[in-house]
Amino acid sequence: MKKIVSLITIAACVFQLNAQTIVLDCETSSSPINNSGSRGATDRRNYDIANCWSFGGVGYTDISAINGGWSAQSGQATSLLVTSFWVKSPWLKPTSGNITVKAKLTASNGTIRRLHIAYLPYDAVTGNSAREGARVEFDIFNFTTSNTNVNNLSFAIPAAIANSNQPFKIMISLAGDGGNSRIMIDDLVIPGTYFADPANSCFPQSQIQDADSDGVADADDAYPNDNTRAYNNFYPAGNYGTLMFEDLWPAKGDYDFNDLVIDYQYNLVTNADNKVVEMKANVVTRAIGASYRNGFGLQFNGLSSDKITSVSGAKYHGATWLSNAANGTENGQTSANIIIFDDAQKVLPSPGGSGSNTIPANPRVAPDTTKITVSFVTASSQAIGLNDLILNPYIIVNQERGKEVHLPDNIPSSKVNTAFFGQMQDDTKPAQGKYYKTVDNLPWALNVVKSIPYTHTTNDFVSAYLKFAEWAQSNGTLYTDWFENNAEYRDTNKLFVP
Repeated sequence: MKKIVSLITIAACVFQLNAQTIVLDCETSSSPINNSGSRGATDRRNYDIANCWSFGGVGYTDISAINGGWSAQSGQATSLLVTSFWVKSPWLKPTSGNITVKAKLTASNGTIRRLHIAYLPYDAVTGNSAREGARVEFDIFNFTTSNTNVNNLSFAIPAAIANSNQPFKIMISLAGDGGNSRIMIDDLVIPGTYFADPANSCFPQSQIQDADSDGVADADDAYPNDNTRAYNNFYPAGNYGTLMFEDLWPAKGDYDFNDLVIDYQYNLVTNADNKVVEMKANVVTRAIGASYRNGFGLQFNGLSSDKITSVSGAKYHGATWLSNAANGTENGQTSANIIIFDDAQKVLPSPGGSGSNTIPANPRVAPDTTKITVSFVTASSQAIGLNDLILNPYIIVNQERGKEVHLPDNIPSSKVNTAFFGQMQDDTKPAQGKYYKTVDNLPWALNVVKSIPYTHTTNDFVSAYLKFAEWAQSNGTLYTDWFENNAEYRDTNKLFVP
């Protein structure tokens, strides 16, 4: 009998999904009291069948077993067909190494006796009822038929299937011609991870399809054939948001917030480790209610320019103030800055009259979409997390590089002319973290996480969005939904309808 330690190890190999080998030794019985004869052979074979081994014309015997009390044995090996007598393993994920097995003949007669070693791929589409694909033979052993010695055999797992993370079966065919001897095998050991599901007709366990092997299931992977990308992270999540700017800063001006109106959506593309590899931005210029030739930029607060490898899609029209590095970021900045376009008037030319799409009586022009792609470094030591990207959009007023208008309390770029701070109605106080607000906390730029209407030219924004002033003066604590189309929230007569 084999040592009890061996039996425990073998049982573990059958049941533990992370085991490093799959073993068939023919010893374990579902009814231990049946230790001999045909009942004992049936119980042991049924035990292994329940654990997803399968057999064709092969039974168990305790007569002259190779090792321990039991071995597997073919019928009289008088057929050279590989389908006459065979043993198939459960579904497993093979690893590199060697299949080992002990084999012998029951008698020293017969012309030919062979073991054929093959693998069966998983094929749920064109495979048989067990979902086995076409058999692939990769090795063969020819017995010396003149003796009944035990042969300790070893067959290398093919490189094509080793460590592929895909399910296969190993099939051993017992074939022969002439005479009446039978072929016995025992202690079959296959390197790999058990992957069959006894509760589901011994099919493979529910398998995660991962075409690019990045560890993200294809069903969850927005880029299933690209192992450098996995997830889309949209902001705003639902649809486009709206940015609106006043360009007379530091003066309050007409306060209609339509000097530049942009809809936007950012998509931060992350890899399987949730590190940002790319940003795709759609910037839709909807309206220009000013004569100024304003530029539009995006600062990545606190992110150095060398974390960006390339920028594409920007629209430039010869601005003399613009100087970019080879990677597409603006030179001379502490944080990475991208100028998306340098002149809004060239991006959305007026179709006639004053401005574009802000005076209902004037001709209208279709909004313009600028598609920006920013690629980031991907080396693990420099990888960028989602929380590392703080996006800070702003305008550059009338081709004057140092005159920037940002969202409230957003820091300016290194190129801002700080002499504008505190002038006219501006109450910027950098030491307090207050930027681009009046003394009453009214801003010069707005970000709304949904697309909303903007005002006609010269209509005060406060008179069109009736809860806006209370929201701003409360520093954002009251009427946080001021932009919604709720009762008594809007004067629609002052809003531009496309």
